[in-house]
Amino acid sequence: MNRAAVPYIGLMSGTSLDGVDGVAAVFDGAAPRILAHAETGIPAPLKTALLALNTPGYDEIHAMATAAGQLADLYAEVVAQLLARSGLPAHAVRAIGAHGQTVRHRPDAGYTVQLNAPARLAERCGIAVVADLRSRDLAAGGQGAPLVPAFHAAVFGTGRPQAVLNLGGIANITLLQPAGTTGYDTGPANLLLDAWCERQTGQPYDRDGAYAASGTSCPGLLAELLASEPWLDQPPPKSTGRDLFNRDWLDRRLRAWQDRHGALPGADVQATLLALTAETSAREIRRRLPACEQVWVCGGGARNGALMRALAAALPCPVAPTDQAGVPAQQMEALAFAWLAQQHVEGLPGNLPAVTGAAGPRVLGAYYPA
Repeated sequence: MNRAAVPYIGLMSGTSLDGVDGVAAVFDGAAPRILAHAETGIPAPLKTALLALNTPGYDEIHAMATAAGQLADLYAEVVAQLLARSGLPAHAVRAIGAHGQTVRHRPDAGYTVQLNAPARLAERCGIAVVADLRSRDLAAGGQGAPLVPAFHAAVFGTGRPQAVLNLGGIANITLLQPAGTTGYDTGPANLLLDAWCERQTGQPYDRDGAYAASGTSCPGLLAELLASEPWLDQPPPKSTGRDLFNRDWLDRRLRAWQDRHGALPGADVQATLLALTAETSAREIRRRLPACEQVWVCGGGARNGALMRALAAALPCPVAPTDQAGVPAQQMEALAFAWLAQQHVEGLPGNLPAVTGAAGPRVLGAYYPA
């Protein structure tokens, strides 16, 4: 990277809606230097509002504007924590990279919507904000996602065939090889796991995969989940989100299974959903990078021991969290958006056309001065 030690902040609230992650970092060497990390949960009323905006509803414009302002205020709280923990004054931070909350992602229809209020965030923090990071890639014919593979390539690109697997609400892979970097979404990850776990146990997520580990994956249901969704077999570039993989998607398939075979215990369904995430991720790595020497895992799924064991069993190479490579798994996406903010400020491309399908490299984002 070899840049001056100018701090940037990155903020990320992902598809799983479990919280906001923030980092303050500099990118002046081979690996990012993290100056501070902060995270906060998303309040239940805001989470409910954001989930509702993933589907058509009443008075959406007002609901979107209200939720965007509340989200920006939550972002500002995380920025305040980062400044306090790092000892940085606001004027020392060059910019904040704020991805916003994806509420619709329809590249097939030519649009993607990340809820955000970047002007409000800049005003609250006294720091410039880089936002709207997907739309330029989309305008250039790309998917607008995933965006983190460019950062993965900058950090992990050694020339060896490796993969970085991000397990957020949706799973996506970055395939690093001497011929170049590719990447795309592979299917659901924590999104379905969290939804089913909350419904069955009242807990917002399956801590360490314990609930899934208490059940037994159903091979027949797994095969049906894999076969029933055409998107899973589409060739890249491709990206997805809650527009496709949601509770309705799961409920339709479970009802069809139950009508023919009877209901499964809740823990068995959880185990099968875990197997779905592991298999849809692992088979793409096996297909597209058969010589892979290492799989690095980041995102919330890296803390799910049962899922990590399933991935290790499904892949012929070592699987480890990115922490072992010096980048905390939970901070990867926030770091990526700090890096994308720096790319924007320096006038450098932030997308990889081989990943998104865009017509060429593009400088991503819109700039909101402090």
